Amino acid sequence: MTHILAIDQGTTSSRAIVFDAAMQPIATAQQEFTQHFPASGWVEHDPADLWDTTLATCRTALKDAGLSAADIAAIGITNQRETTVVWDAATGKPLHNAIVWQDRRTAETCRALRAAGHGPMVNQRTGLLLDPYFSGTKLKWILDQHKDARDRAAKGELLFGTVDCFLIWHLTGGAVHATDATNAARTLLYDIHEGQWSDDICALLDIPMQMLPEVRDSAADFGETDAEHFGAPMKIRGVAGDQQAAAVGQACFRPGMMKSTYGTGCFALLNTGSAPVTSHNRLLTTIAYQLDGKPTYALEGSIFVAGAVVQWLRDGLGVIDEACQTHALAESADPGQDVVLVPAFTGLGAPYWDAECRGAIFGLTRGTGPAELSRAALESVGYQTRDLLEAMRADWAAQSSASEPTLRVDGGMSASDWTMQFLADILDAPVDRPKVLETTALGAAWLAGMQVGLYPDQDGFADGWALERTFSPAMDRTTRDAKYARWKRAVQATLAV
Repeated sequence: MTHILAIDQGTTSSRAIVFDAAMQPIATAQQEFTQHFPASGWVEHDPADLWDTTLATCRTALKDAGLSAADIAAIGITNQRETTVVWDAATGKPLHNAIVWQDRRTAETCRALRAAGHGPMVNQRTGLLLDPYFSGTKLKWILDQHKDARDRAAKGELLFGTVDCFLIWHLTGGAVHATDATNAARTLLYDIHEGQWSDDICALLDIPMQMLPEVRDSAADFGETDAEHFGAPMKIRGVAGDQQAAAVGQACFRPGMMKSTYGTGCFALLNTGSAPVTSHNRLLTTIAYQLDGKPTYALEGSIFVAGAVVQWLRDGLGVIDEACQTHALAESADPGQDVVLVPAFTGLGAPYWDAECRGAIFGLTRGTGPAELSRAALESVGYQTRDLLEAMRADWAAQSSASEPTLRVDGGMSASDWTMQFLADILDAPVDRPKVLETTALGAAWLAGMQVGLYPDQDGFADGWALERTFSPAMDRTTRDAKYARWKRAVQATLAV
């Protein structure tokens, strides 16, 4: 048993990656699945699609690697977070489609709860904001829609879980109903200080606690797969939500280490160590990972639009044919033009949390063209990251004497040298890019491999983390301050509309 099978169940596709004993990927399989939009602002998945594509990609990856279940030391799972599933405990049949993390149908419920004064209590217990983004109000909505659902849940006939939990239940043939601490911490139902489900919040949302899964460490025994799935049982030993798995894959084990993943959006996590840091800048306090019963905490900020702004240039405006064109265009942009693009297509995330504002472009002239728009689009990612970093600095510095955060990047946009250099310039801080950009699956694989003794411990894994390039700031302070001031004015003008 010299290999690890990592399951990466995402928002638009499921992937399975086989890693060898040296933590190198040797086979990958991926399948997309259908997105359902039953109403404006609503996003759903068919849970059967999540399970079927996961099972199929695992089988394909094993076949392509020339391996069988007998060669796999353990499975690690990482998943889209906050997405909510309720299913029958006897049959596994979903009560309703999975409600995806992007879904906004419970916005009015959250507004009513905030107006009633429940926001501070929820924030104190969970580290989160009362927002439709999280699982709690999604679960309440599902129970509200189905007669007798709460009675059935109280009898143990209905189960709730995030996607990792749903997959574990199916992989083990219904033997294990469990999640890990990182996923539990995203539900709005878990007290991250006490390490248990919150009685008060479950009562507030009228959620029977009998339907909630057991919460385990991120590296732990999550049972074995049913032999019928792969011909023989395989151990499940690692689980973490996708952004936390990326932080683990980046070996962000020391307080002050920060990872920023650039995909469609951007998620940044700052390791704050064994003590949770309360944010005064509308960041989230969450669990980065939990090992040996001890949680390590993080501050998290999310940017709704990162890579999606380049997709908009291509698909919405038609000013580019391929995403890679933006880099050369940005380099050729007129330095005398100060075009600022605020990509608030679906509102602004942290630290603003304004779901109602919309995008805007400032500084247009007759000479503005694809080059200037491309530069403004890429720069917007750097500006938004600085917004997050400034908030994290303020929160963390107020509660610790720690040094300046170290930033490690991953995800598709991190491959752009121009974008990463601007990021270092506008942050006035070095940016480290690893050799392995697909760190999410690697994090899940390491958790499982470490748990079974195939992979090294934290120190050994951190020592093996490989740097591809460091981007060092080269912009002078006057230029940096002027550019960031323009961005802040543009954001304020956008929020005011």
